[in-house]
Amino acid sequence: MLAASSLMRRLGLAAVLLPLAGSLPVSAQSEKELYEAAKKEGSINWYTGFVQNQLVRPVVANFEAKYPGLRINVTGGRDIDIMIKILAEAKAGSLQADLVEGPSVVKPLREAGLIQPYVPEAAAKLAPNHKDAKGDWNAVLVHYLVPAVNTELVKPADEPKSLDDLLDPKWKGKIAWTGEMTIAGPPGFIGSVLNAYGEEKGMAYLEKLGAQKVATIPSNPRVVLDQVIAGQYAIGLVTYNHHSAISIAKGAPVKWLPVNPAIGAMAREVLLKGGPHPNGAKLLINYLLSPEGQKVIQEAGYIPSNPAVDAKDPSLKPEVTGFKVFSPPPADEDRDIDKWIAIYKKLFQ
Repeated sequence: MLAASSLMRRLGLAAVLLPLAGSLPVSAQSEKELYEAAKKEGSINWYTGFVQNQLVRPVVANFEAKYPGLRINVTGGRDIDIMIKILAEAKAGSLQADLVEGPSVVKPLREAGLIQPYVPEAAAKLAPNHKDAKGDWNAVLVHYLVPAVNTELVKPADEPKSLDDLLDPKWKGKIAWTGEMTIAGPPGFIGSVLNAYGEEKGMAYLEKLGAQKVATIPSNPRVVLDQVIAGQYAIGLVTYNHHSAISIAKGAPVKWLPVNPAIGAMAREVLLKGGPHPNGAKLLINYLLSPEGQKVIQEAGYIPSNPAVDAKDPSLKPEVTGFKVFSPPPADEDRDIDKWIAIYKKLFQ
């Protein structure tokens, strides 16, 4: 994703910020009250970067079955495209989105005055680092991003065991990563290297990695993994480990590697200020965070944010497999991501 400030400038949003007054957290309503209010709205416009077949469709099917009379309209795509659409709608004074999630959506939405704080009851079950204290966002699931290899192209003895192993000359031109400029992409990887090695050694490492001619795929990490599975690249550098697990279960020649540090990211769900269906949006957020919704996420092969609902494959989690995680607090991520993007442009473009 573009840096938040770049998105704002691109869309000329500086002069059209929604007023911040009145953006206090929305009070909790009972499920019955929300449902009755949502039925009068009729539908919910959910903008999401989640993979449609793997997660979005099961969520929609289960939610609509639980709440007859409500329909979820899904707008999918890459995070950058979704954010451009939302900010353009706001600029035109015709916001259509009710809620949106992603690893790096909060900063541009906050700068545009588009966040309606909301503290759902189910958020009480989340760890403190998986929710915003003021209700600006709540994590509906967590991600761990790691290298993945095509097992037909990479022998077990050649699997990278460390970041330094990625610098082996035999991998030059055979590594790919996503072009999404988020914590779940090159900026997050760059931040993890600087955090692990320190500024001087980290930059030296990144310069060497840049010489490996890492291919940037203009799509999301799922597409990068699919290209690795297809044999177009030997290694996917920043991929979701749960995507590998889903593909492995289908017989794909892929393996995710617990190379330290993995990148920890969250799908931060945000209620949008001024959306046309606020009650339905709140009901959907409640559902996603509820044990029932978290089990749908679990069955889809993702890692639920509610600690009471384990991952379908517990080995995806660092506390089970033992890999270390770089997961900066959202405030630190928002502060540093422009710097990481600048390093990417300097060394990898």
